Amino acid sequence: MIIYSVTCSIEPSIEEEWLLWMQEEHIPEVIQTNLFLKHTFCEVLTEASGNDNRTFNIQYELENMGLLHLYNTKFAPTLKQKTIAKYGDKCVAFRTILRKV
Repeated sequence: MIIYSVTCSIEPSIEEEWLLWMQEEHIPEVIQTNLFLKHTFCEVLTEASGNDNRTFNIQYELENMGLLHLYNTKFAPTLKQKTIAKYGDKCVAFRTILRKV
């Protein structure tokens, strides 16, 4: 089982709008690719030093790396671009790939 983990640091000025957008638009678009088995959306409770941003993490589960490759080549570029166009540098994300053991 593969977990595609996306961690986002969000500026306070967009937090409420971003949370709603994630829940109502972005995450549903990712799930509609039919590549992921499930997802978990969490707030990161450890504090990031030096800023007032809040941090959130979305974990998407897939059966294998081939499906993640398909997502990253076919769907991710468009979805990432939508996020950048909407929020610019007020939303900074990094991605991690994990394997359940």
